[in-house]
Amino acid sequence: MKEDFLHYLWKFQKFSKVDLQTISGEPIRILSVGNHNFNAGPDFLMAQVEIGGQLWAGHVEIHLESSQWYDHQHQKDLNYDNVILHVVWEYDKEVIRKDNSSLPTLVLKDKVLPEMVHSYHQLFAEPRRFISCEDHFPNLEGFLLNSWLWRMFIERLQMKSEWISQQLKETENNWESVFFRLLCKTFGLKVNGESFLSIATSVDYAVIKKCSTHPKRLEALLFGQAGWLETVAEDSYVKELQVQYAYLKKIYAISAQGVIKPKFFRLRPSNFPSLRLAQLSKLWSHNPHLFSAIMEAKDKTELSSLFHIAVGNYWDTHYKFSVASPQKKKELSQGFIDLLLINVVIPLKFTYGIFYGNDPSEEVTDLALSISGEKNRVVSSFQRLRTLEDSAWHSQSLLHLKNQYCENFQCMNCEVGNFIFSRQSEPMHSANGIFDWKNASSL
Repeated sequence: MKEDFLHYLWKFQKFSKVDLQTISGEPIRILSVGNHNFNAGPDFLMAQVEIGGQLWAGHVEIHLESSQWYDHQHQKDLNYDNVILHVVWEYDKEVIRKDNSSLPTLVLKDKVLPEMVHSYHQLFAEPRRFISCEDHFPNLEGFLLNSWLWRMFIERLQMKSEWISQQLKETENNWESVFFRLLCKTFGLKVNGESFLSIATSVDYAVIKKCSTHPKRLEALLFGQAGWLETVAEDSYVKELQVQYAYLKKIYAISAQGVIKPKFFRLRPSNFPSLRLAQLSKLWSHNPHLFSAIMEAKDKTELSSLFHIAVGNYWDTHYKFSVASPQKKKELSQGFIDLLLINVVIPLKFTYGIFYGNDPSEEVTDLALSISGEKNRVVSSFQRLRTLEDSAWHSQSLLHLKNQYCENFQCMNCEVGNFIFSRQSEPMHSANGIFDWKNASSL
């Protein structure tokens, strides 16, 4: 059993209130369970509980065993001085407060229906497949699922927004600089995302902005920081870049220290970092007001048009330096543009709106619904369980659900899990519609 099961029991009061009392025999009446705390500190904040006829307002701490109060060193943490009730599954040790009084303790083990405990163990005891509740997921009521997916979409945006906010602090609220960093990270994809980000942060953005008015200089700067202009070259194109980079290093005192060198391993040619960096450079120098244009654009068509670029002639016959390939125009595909809209534009618009006190949720939701969803193992596995709309809104929501809840077995903190669990563990009722909690143990 995990502690989150007890959180669920307390939060939704899924236990008998008949003859509810502390371990010392004082009667308990729960007026408010408090606010569920997902950060450091007691589990539920500002609860209201009547103990022995006296009303208390404070915090509630929950453990599987009462001795875990000491195992977790709560007696040394000032945040726990205002705990008014200790809720545990089993009582194995008395907890003494600083005034030498015993901390009131409620034991839940004999207050919970056996069916409920059985359902909990059954949910987690089943052989692990894709998600714990996959046998029930296909039959979920649509409104419930979509309501929870909306929450997942916003939570995922908030996580991305936290990263953007941190970058804003580092750049003193320079939105263009943060946009460039996010764009670089996304152009690098999963394999080279951190590498491309290290390139973006290795040079002051003022230098990048100056170089963007001279496309060849920006290419030289990015390729040089990636470490690809250090060897002797035969291509005239590469030689020109080397000259430009040597000039930039001299006048701006540029260093590539700390840059993570991009990888080519297990990448298709269209995703080679050399080509992606060339496309990024072209995009950034092609539209000097790209950030403003993105903030003003309202729909997918208008936004997509801002990313329709093709790199120069050299890259028509190359995927990497000095290695010729059959001629092909290297434009950004619509699939890659959709990826940029999902991972750059939507989080940026969301954070920008919040930053200036607006509610961007409707705009970014509409945009996400208009974009095709990502094609990956997680999304396709959910689609096998039930048919879901092919949109970025759905795929982003499902990715967050899987990564943050299913993978971490956070079923008790998931509305889907709560619904399935409550339906499975509904008690049988007597003829008058009232369940006899006193005799529950005999079932």
